Amino acid sequence: MHMVGRARDLLTLADPAIPAVLAEGGFEATVTPDRQILALETEPARPGTAALVGSRAGSQLRGAIAEALPEDLRGGTPLYLLLDDVAGASLVAPWAWSQWADDWLHRMHSAAESGAIEQHRRKMMGVCVGFSPESPVYQPGGRTLPDMNRTVVPLDGNGDPFAWHALSVQDGPSARRARRIEVSLDGPTIRVETHFQDSAPMPEGGRTAVHEYLVRATIDRASLTLTSLEADPRILPFSYCPAATLNIGRVVGTPVRELRQRVLTEFARTEGCTHLNDVMRSLAEVPLLAQRLEAALGAAEAG
Repeated sequence: MHMVGRARDLLTLADPAIPAVLAEGGFEATVTPDRQILALETEPARPGTAALVGSRAGSQLRGAIAEALPEDLRGGTPLYLLLDDVAGASLVAPWAWSQWADDWLHRMHSAAESGAIEQHRRKMMGVCVGFSPESPVYQPGGRTLPDMNRTVVPLDGNGDPFAWHALSVQDGPSARRARRIEVSLDGPTIRVETHFQDSAPMPEGGRTAVHEYLVRATIDRASLTLTSLEADPRILPFSYCPAATLNIGRVVGTPVRELRQRVLTEFARTEGCTHLNDVMRSLAEVPLLAQRLEAALGAAEAG
């Protein structure tokens, strides 16, 4: 896999036609089919990223990133957020082949691994709520469940030229993970809307998505604790997956800076959805965005 990541923090004040870019980050990586990082270049360059080459993009990668880039972790930089997502994005990306070949799972395994698909299916049991033993996936006929993917409109076709940074044109088997974290101030409350989508182009044109969440939250400006949380599971692979949203109230009252670790502990395995977990973990960066917004509003009023 050739992975490219881009992110930015964008500030919009009174005139939405004149936004300001506060921070940017990016990376390019080469990753093997079993998700080992063979090469990694970042923008801005960080000497510590050399330690990540050779790592495998699984659960241990996030700890390695925190150790290699401690300043980026503390500062919640766009680069840190991108690298934190390599584990999840690289796991989902091969799904894009499902839009281009009916036998895509078999083509990903050699003849010597004829039983690998079923082994993988069993290995996934218990990873998340969608793969819980009670899920229809593991019931009789589970291997023939209907495809829950859905066609989606282009993210950058909403009439707002600044809503997203320039998105790469994708032709052929490829995948895109897109995230948006939008923060606004409302008196003593910080209002947050986050959007998450995994999608791929289709041979006939357009795009289809396998995961999509919209999450809204409110945070107390004084204490920076989470005061409400709502999740809209728009597109998920299995009918059982939305059950993960029933548990999210557990973290209401948590200081949002603690969410990166608290979510992993609270919603481990069948207690949650790995993709919803990632969306909730991203709320840990809201205090930094809110601080920058407050500073900009204060400067605008003083000017």
